Amino acid sequence: MAGRGPDRRSLRGVATFSSVTRQHILQAIAEYDTRGGAEFLELYGFEPSADYPLVHDGLGYDSKAILGVAHRYATGRLATSEAFRDGMEGAVMILRKRGFEVTEPEGAPRAPQAPRTRATRTPRTPAARTSATRTPSARSAAARETPPAICPTCSMALPATGICDDCS
Repeated sequence: MAGRGPDRRSLRGVATFSSVTRQHILQAIAEYDTRGGAEFLELYGFEPSADYPLVHDGLGYDSKAILGVAHRYATGRLATSEAFRDGMEGAVMILRKRGFEVTEPEGAPRAPQAPRTRATRTPRTPAARTSATRTPSARSAAARETPPAICPTCSMALPATGICDDCS
């Protein structure tokens, strides 16, 4: 059996966050607000962390716990602290891509940024404009994520089959 790919047991702690949408993160934030921070962290087994707080509506949240629970809403499996053992860079990137503000911890070294330059634009001429109707851009279509189907019994995200793995 050697050479047939990674051992499934070694992948248990690994979570991918590609299936987590903005809606899943908002659900986790709502649950955090309902339960309170201490109960939320205790319920899901997260240690309090002040590193990389997620800021939403002026309030700070534990980004690791929020993303871990959002992963549960997306896949039915909680992403535990083990999923973040390689650092928070990937988690911070996912949260920012979903439109959330994540602040850097105090005293963290900042990555050097390339100097900004002003882009040169060519002037538009009246002939360049057309009266054709505009179609929605790909960006606005991407911003409209459809929330996943949720099982009415256990409130978990349904798989593509539409049948809950836990309740069926």
